[in-house]
Amino acid sequence: MPSLRDTGPGPEAERPEYAGQYRLEARLGSGGMGVVHLARSSSGLLLAVKVIHAEFAQDPEFRGRFRQEVAAARRVSGAFTAPVVDADPDAERPWMATLHIPGPTLSDHVKRNGPLASDDVRRLAAGLAEALRDIHRAGVVHRDLKPGNVLLAADGPKVIDFGISRPSDSEMRTETGKLIGTPPFMAPEQFQRPREVGPAADVFALGSVLVHAATGRGPFDSESPYLVAYQVVHDEADLGGVPQELTPLIEDCLAKDPADRPTPDALMTRLRRDAPDAGPLTLPAGATAEMPGGAAPGAVRIPEQRQPVRAEAARAPAGVPPEAPAPAAPRPRFARRRPLWAALALLLAGAGVFTAVQVLTPAGPGQDPALQTRPSRAAAGFHPWRTTLVERPKGYVAEVPYCTSGDGAVFCGQSGLPAARLDPETGEVVWRRTAAPAGREAVSPTPPVLSGGLLYVFAADGRRLLALDPSAGGKGATHWSKDVSGYEGGAAVVGDRVLLTAADGTVTALDSATHRQRWRKRFPGHRLPVFSSFGDPRTAYAAEATADGTGSQVTAVDPADGRVRWARRLPGTLTPAGTGASGALYLTSTDPKLVNYTTGVVRYDPATGRTRRLPLAAPLQNTSAVVHGETVYLLAEGGALQAVGARKWDTETAVSRGSAPVVSGDRLFFTAADGRLLAVDTRSGGLLGQTRPQLAADRHNGFLQALPAPRVDAARGRVYAAAPNGTVFTAPTKDPAAW
Repeated sequence: MPSLRDTGPGPEAERPEYAGQYRLEARLGSGGMGVVHLARSSSGLLLAVKVIHAEFAQDPEFRGRFRQEVAAARRVSGAFTAPVVDADPDAERPWMATLHIPGPTLSDHVKRNGPLASDDVRRLAAGLAEALRDIHRAGVVHRDLKPGNVLLAADGPKVIDFGISRPSDSEMRTETGKLIGTPPFMAPEQFQRPREVGPAADVFALGSVLVHAATGRGPFDSESPYLVAYQVVHDEADLGGVPQELTPLIEDCLAKDPADRPTPDALMTRLRRDAPDAGPLTLPAGATAEMPGGAAPGAVRIPEQRQPVRAEAARAPAGVPPEAPAPAAPRPRFARRRPLWAALALLLAGAGVFTAVQVLTPAGPGQDPALQTRPSRAAAGFHPWRTTLVERPKGYVAEVPYCTSGDGAVFCGQSGLPAARLDPETGEVVWRRTAAPAGREAVSPTPPVLSGGLLYVFAADGRRLLALDPSAGGKGATHWSKDVSGYEGGAAVVGDRVLLTAADGTVTALDSATHRQRWRKRFPGHRLPVFSSFGDPRTAYAAEATADGTGSQVTAVDPADGRVRWARRLPGTLTPAGTGASGALYLTSTDPKLVNYTTGVVRYDPATGRTRRLPLAAPLQNTSAVVHGETVYLLAEGGALQAVGARKWDTETAVSRGSAPVVSGDRLFFTAADGRLLAVDTRSGGLLGQTRPQLAADRHNGFLQALPAPRVDAARGRVYAAAPNGTVFTAPTKDPAAW
């Protein structure tokens, strides 16, 4: 039987043929986590088969979540859900088959035919209340009841997709630090107390679904998911257009306090009393959405792929110097942005990316397997290469390399290999610094830094900073080592200084070549300054929240002598992102009420003292930012990529988790957790090219806390990237389409 070899959501992925014994006949839909296929059982039953992407299949934590989804779907299988026919969460590619239920989703039906009539809204309410009663009786809380998860079948509504459901008695209702659900249909407690979410949250979602069915919109609608969250928690629902006879019932469902909401049983009693002769929904002829082979949408749905559109041109905001006008942009190959609340739903529901790796061809006779180098397709005058730094046994945990370039070489480190020097032309390993016993010199998830003629490596245990000889003949010998465990603010290498921040806020600067102390001082307004720099060795920046939480103290320091270039208190919780061509500092702004969400960009010009806030098209979760010219490019968890400033566009990359982006010329580069290197046109937001994923079914990487950003060598016209399978590879910057 052919195996499932779909390596991910990209267009280059192979198509699976079977899931267990079921031949997959047609593709019904796809999304970030998997693909839904149409299949038939041996008796001829139509099935909807959900197959998980290989990149997630290799991680045991994600398998555990999928196993929980299968268990929840089986517990609630009945008249009001899509019955589970078969499943194998332990397969090479986990899958689940449910009975295929003909009928559109409520979302599709309202989109095509408009809101339901008053009597049909009542019948829908009765059917969903009955469904929730059975789901809750089975001990399950759905947590994501929304129009897209309600199928309008001939015999009544069906509730589908238990991907984020939990047993009602579970002690772990959600993952730490993550919100789960779709904002316009989430209850207040899902934003405020996600660990306390119970059956009443599904009743709140039912009220929102009924408003959508009656009006075509939700009770808390906004283009901004941030505003949706605020409205759900604080504002009264907008029930304009809801049938008057249903308004009291829906108001009760949307009570802010879970204790004030009726139970599904109470809802059924009220609906029977008011309309005892309720029958099935009356759908117009042809309401069933057509799918491949004439089948209706399946019982397991994943958001469909969007068609690409051109990026929108925009004028630079006032106070931001313009960049050169962009030529007519080709049609981007990324997907158009989803509706903002739907995009946030994917971010909130996403649990990160779990990657697999690829086994390289064994080395030839007499070669060290740890020094494998394989040439890739060559561009004109350039021969890309790929090198494995350390050969690992099957089933090893993530060992992603972190690299930097300079001094005519590429320097990398990874767990078990504190540092290695690679030839930038061939990828051959010139020398490797092997780890001390018990892995005491395992590298931390930061790239090496060249300064003062030495290569600085931060040890993974956080206790030591190593200064190594980077020369070809030096072979990584230790020149200096310092215990930095007492410096709670960490260590930063800026220019020719090593800045160490002690627990009391005192900063000590060491000469990076001689390691002699050059200055020692504290900075007003900072309790524990953490420094960063952006290509200018003469300036280090520290931004720290003020004691009252209303602003940030931002200070620019000359690392050579500790002199304060400028200091300013700016409003908001800010993080330095980079400097523009004009010398202005750009900082990302987050809202403390929405953890890890970037809501805007702040531009501060030290020459004039002027500050300007640049809003985002939508709040972004867990963003990485880079500044080029006078534009800030932000890549968020979930794949949203925005340009803010002199250029302005917004696109979806379909990359669940990406590295920090880097920019060179009119190219933006970043890596994905499946090992791809992607190039984006900074003028339009269009995808210019991407390398193939680097995956293999016999290994897993686990969850990567961070992904290394690629490094661009503009002089040589190439970009260096690292994949989670432990390889380092290159690609030409000139023609990403040929990758």
